[in-house]
This record gives sequence, structure tokens and C-alpha cells, in this order.
Amino acid sequence: MISLLLILGLITYFIVQRSVAGITRTPVWLLWLVMMGPALIWTAWTLRYGQNTPPPPLLVLVPIIICPFIYWWLIQLGRRGMPQQPPQQPTEQVTSATLPSKDAPESKLRPLSRDEETQLQGCFPWSVYYLQDIEYRPQVVICKGQLRTNSTNAYETIKKNIEGQFGDRFLVVFQEGPNGKPFFTLFPNPQAKAKAKGKPERLTRPLLALALLAATLLTTTLVGAVAIVQVSEDALENDPSLLLSGLAYALPLLIILGIHELGHYLTARFYRIRATLPYFIPVPFFLGTFGAFIQIRSPVPNRKALFDVGIAGPVSGLVATIPFLLWGLSQSEIVPLTDEASILNFNALDPKSSFVIALLSKLVLGSSLTATSALHLHPVAVAGCLGLVVTALNLMPVGQLDGGHIVHAMYGQRTAAVVGQVARFLVLILAFVQRAFLFWAVILLLMPIYDEPALNDVSELDNRRDLSGLLVLFLLLAIILPAPPIVAQLLYR
Repeated sequence: MISLLLILGLITYFIVQRSVAGITRTPVWLLWLVMMGPALIWTAWTLRYGQNTPPPPLLVLVPIIICPFIYWWLIQLGRRGMPQQPPQQPTEQVTSATLPSKDAPESKLRPLSRDEETQLQGCFPWSVYYLQDIEYRPQVVICKGQLRTNSTNAYETIKKNIEGQFGDRFLVVFQEGPNGKPFFTLFPNPQAKAKAKGKPERLTRPLLALALLAATLLTTTLVGAVAIVQVSEDALENDPSLLLSGLAYALPLLIILGIHELGHYLTARFYRIRATLPYFIPVPFFLGTFGAFIQIRSPVPNRKALFDVGIAGPVSGLVATIPFLLWGLSQSEIVPLTDEASILNFNALDPKSSFVIALLSKLVLGSSLTATSALHLHPVAVAGCLGLVVTALNLMPVGQLDGGHIVHAMYGQRTAAVVGQVARFLVLILAFVQRAFLFWAVILLLMPIYDEPALNDVSELDNRRDLSGLLVLFLLLAIILPAPPIVAQLLYR
């Protein structure tokens, strides 16, 4: 319980720091404390009355309802002390989370001279995009008008014209406005400034990546030996070679996480998107790792690339997960089903708690698995189940998760934000049915709802990618939802 609270606290602090630290003077620690309020209250109740005594409904609902309102109020209170920004018209929303890059120094846009404005107007042929208005705002120039051709042709034509007139001075972004009319925004290009200084950013740090991989291998092996194989600390002190028993858990898990991130990395390289190598995050408790990540250091060119980079990780990770899971299930022990069995109880996993696991376990174990059976998972199967959990968590259609990228690419940024809000609400409801999802619900509530825009954020996907996106979202549901009663009866009769 304390370990989970610590993990949640670290993740919450990171999210609060990244999302609101720059827009309010309210201390980050205070905002963090408010958002951690429900978890702290429920943990205190559990420590006082034990895990077998659930908190009363009011103690569950009231903190969830009140804390977000206090969080919002504190942010607004802190904004009163912030320097006033020039007013912006509410007709357009310009999302510039990575434009310019977070890692680049802030660059100020020099107002265009009259000659330059005339040059800019000449970049918009009337038969492609009929320019009606140019607005100057902090950090951005907004060009509004009427689209006269297909969005892909319009973006490529105007981008080429602007680069011909201004070189690499601007990043050209094509976004859809709230009224459905697409508009162009011109951001100062931070890479052009870095190039002028002759200091190109170093992306690949292989020694750092290898060091983190080695550290994560050590921590996951330790957790695998102690928590999964359940080797006692005294036995480890007497025979350190017993630590190697944790490799049956550590190696499959790192392979799954690594292939997931390599899917993102290689796809980003295919589209010439600047990305770092995969970095693992070691921790000496919990699962032995917080996973792995890559950082995208340049804008995504279009929604097609956004979709492909987003879906490549979960699909690659799933392809790596299935063989480990099938073999691990074949080596797992069948035990009697008890009230403590759940999808995250690896000593007594109820296979019916996940539709995918129900199908795979029945495929492997056949008639020996009945409706009253649970599974004591082999360490390789534990790694495989965690691979499914990682896939499902990343496919959640919220913000900058892989699922958020996929839905954004399929339906646009604004629709994706609405889908993300609905998904967060549904997971919160699911947490009341299966308490294992409470941790997910809190994390999703803390995540920013808007995904970052692609340069061409208007052009839609082809039918093949739309179908692929729907299939992986169906896979998300198949992993997190239990097997329907009719299916369970057919499989376990």
C-alpha cells in the first residue's frame, strides 16, 4: 500500500509540475497535495481499519468531487499574480505545446515588416487558400482564410511558398478551428536558431541508455526473485545465486518494454522525426521499473505520422507479449478460485477478469481450467500479463498516451479531447467496480487532456488506418474488461 502511494505521488508530482507550473504561482507542492488528497484519505482509512473494511461511499465520492474543484481554484488564484498577457480573441485556440520545442530556449517572434507581410500574403494562392486576415499574437502569426482545395495540397503548397520566402525561419502549422475552418499558424523555428549558433542538439546517448538498461535489469531481477519467485531475504544472503531466479521475470518484461519503445523510435526515425533512444526507469520496489520512454524532439509532420508513431509501440509490444504469455501460462499452476482472485493478483489470477486472458489461458490449458479455477502465474506469465497491462494503459485515449495520439489522428484534436474526457469518466466508474483500476483512474484524471498538434493537423487518415485504430481500441476493451458471462460459460463449462 505504501509503495503504491509513493509511486502515485511521484507520478502525480511529475504531471502537476509539467502541466501547470508555468501558468500559476500557486506552489506545485500545494497543488500536488490537493490532487493526492483522495489517495491519502483512502490510504489512511486502510491503514486504520484494514483492507477488508472498505471506506464508506461518502469518503470515496466526496474527495473525488471536491479536490479537482480546489485544484482548479488554486490554479486560478495563482494566475491573478501572473503578469498579464496580451488579450487573445476566443475564436481560435492555438495549441503550441511543442512548437517551439520544450528543450529549446524561448524565442520571440519579430513582427513582420510591411514588405514581409506582403511576401507572406503572396505565399497564399487564392485558388489554394484564400487569405482573409493576418493576426499577430505572442509567439505566433495566425493566418485565417478559406480553404479552396484539399488540405494536404494546401499545406504542402503554402509550406513550400513560405520556406521559399523566409527559409527555415518559421514552423508552419495547419490546424482546424472551432468553427470547422482550418487556419495556418507560423511559429519561430527553434532549430533554425540552434543551427545558427552552430550547436546542434545531441539526441543519441547510448551510454546513458545502456546504463539505465543495466540498472533496470538489476532492479527487476531483484523484484522478480523476492516478490515473484518469493525467495526470502535470508536465503538470498546465504546464496546470492538465487537472485538469478528473478531473470525469468526480468528478461521478458524488459524485452516487452524495449520492443514497445523501439516500435515508437524506429517509426519516428522513418518519418525523420527527431527522437531520443529508449530510456528505462529503474526502481528498487513495485515492479522493478516505471517502464521506458522516448522523447520526441521535433514536431510530427502530419496526422498519418502521428497515428503510425502512436500505434507502433502498442502493436510491437503486443507482438512481443503474446509468445511470453502463452508459454508462461502453460507453466503456471492451476489453483482453486477464491474471493481474493483478480486480474492483478498473480498468486491467484482469475482468468475470466480479462477477456484476452480468458481466451489465451483456455487455449493453452484446455479442459483442465474450469469456472472454479484460478492461476498461480509463472514469472514469465507475470511479465506477459504486465505486458498486456502496459499495452492497455498506453492505449487509453487520453492526452499524450498512445491511445490519445491514435484518436487525435483519427478524429482531430478537439474530438480527441472530448473522447479523453469521456474515457477518464468511464475508467473512474470502472474503478468502483474493480478497485484495481483506481490507480489508473487517478493517473488519467491528472493527465493533460489535449494532445500536441501535428504540423499538418487537418488532413485525415485513410480507411486502412481508421480500421486499424478501431481494432486497437477494441483490443483495449478486451484487455481491461472481464469476459462476458455468455463467453465465460462457453469457455469454462
